[in-house]
Amino acid sequence: MIDKQSPIPIYFQIEELIKKQIADGILKPGEALPSEREFADMYGISRMTVRQGINNLVQQKKLYREKGRGTFVSWPKIEQPLSKMTSFTEDMKSRNMEPGSKLLSFKTTKADEPIAKVLAVEEGTPIYAIKRVRLADELPIALERTYIACELAPHLTADTLNHSLYSYFERTCGYSISDAEQTIAAVLADEEDARWLTVPAGSPLLAIRRQTRLEDNRVLEAVYSHYRGDRYHFVTKMVR
Repeated sequence: MIDKQSPIPIYFQIEELIKKQIADGILKPGEALPSEREFADMYGISRMTVRQGINNLVQQKKLYREKGRGTFVSWPKIEQPLSKMTSFTEDMKSRNMEPGSKLLSFKTTKADEPIAKVLAVEEGTPIYAIKRVRLADELPIALERTYIACELAPHLTADTLNHSLYSYFERTCGYSISDAEQTIAAVLADEEDARWLTVPAGSPLLAIRRQTRLEDNRVLEAVYSHYRGDRYHFVTKMVR
């Protein structure tokens, strides 16, 4: 409730009220907020005061605006530490989120020159080309393209992709995964990104390329992912 007799500014009370409704699950990620007029009428305060409280939450990334549509609750950002190598499935489970994926394509093809170079195989080598939308609690997080030499996983099937690939490689194939090299860059969403990640074209994304190696130094996979910039960020610990 709003206490007009309190020394705490009303706009700040509006902020705290909305944040509590988000924390309690009354307002859910992606859900539209009532209009400024509805808030003002509900609590008997001015629209300007409501607007100030909402503007502060937009600046804090708790809310976001879409032109012509209104103000919505932001999705919480997912942190991934850069110091530890995990699969997407492991990463989501560690955050008590339900990992998932939507398989867009799974085919065998021949490695072109750029992919062959990253996989350290000859051009024309048979490879799996996999395209998936990665989900967390059924919400799209990333559009991912994975390339694997067929000889490393001759029995890979579409059903396998419903589970952690790293678990499959380690438990079924018996591989020991050593390390990965990962590069991160900022890009803007194209039409395909926008379609599958449910963001407007031109939205900021994190473009990530990962090259994973086995203990014997063979390249296991090359993964190219576009992560939603509003839902994912990376953290690293630095010491001097």
